[in-house]
Amino acid sequence: MARAYKEPNIDVQSQPDYRKIEIDKVGVKDICYPIGVLERSGGTQRTVAKVSMYVNLPHQFKGTHMSRFVELLNEHCQDMSTTTIPGILLEIRNRLQARQAHIEVSFPFFILKKAPVSGSEGLMAYECSVCGSVSEGVTLEIEVKVPITALCPCSKAISDHGAHNQRGMVVVRYRQNRFVWIEEIIEMVEASASCDVYSVLKREDEKFVTEKAYANPMFVEDVARSVALRLSEHEGITWFSVGVENQESIHAHNAYAHLERSIERDD
Repeated sequence: MARAYKEPNIDVQSQPDYRKIEIDKVGVKDICYPIGVLERSGGTQRTVAKVSMYVNLPHQFKGTHMSRFVELLNEHCQDMSTTTIPGILLEIRNRLQARQAHIEVSFPFFILKKAPVSGSEGLMAYECSVCGSVSEGVTLEIEVKVPITALCPCSKAISDHGAHNQRGMVVVRYRQNRFVWIEEIIEMVEASASCDVYSVLKREDEKFVTEKAYANPMFVEDVARSVALRLSEHEGITWFSVGVENQESIHAHNAYAHLERSIERDD
């Protein structure tokens, strides 16, 4: 029995749907893709991102055209930065004939960092993401996660010998009115902690970071406030949130602090 012939160009996604339910976000999620990210040194860093792209779907349409998202990603992956993503968002909205478009790009950003005394080099990975939306206008938020060392002020104050310390994670999320380098955010966070975290440390470096942390005790509240002050002073940042979580070394819980602020800037 011969199989029935099917027209290959039927646009099923554009066929009508009669349930009258609009979908807020529909698209592709967690595509693993190589991208290029700008470095403050003037180069472009090659890294691998997870990319998600969505549009709203009006109630009258059955589905969206998923392949168009991937085509757009392939066209723009060589330059995926905060300066180009607004244009990508507009193109997603236009090509998918949508009212709203969204994009999420998460990637590790690598910095070659020298140990403080020996100068031994090692790569540090910082998890970053860019989340953008367009409706009436474009909204863009950048997130950077920075590991830190924090030494407990209370432990230092009550102990005859030493004090407990722990590794923490600071999550900065911000909006900008001009380009802000990822490296700037990392530097502000690391300057607000008891000490940096390094990938390579020799004995002389361990002595240095231990003594530096001991001389700069910080609660999570201290780190959050210190980071907030530095972000508030940056002319390119108009809104930010700071979350600090310490993986406590002697408690069965983590310590956490969070704040967010909007900043009025003169254009």
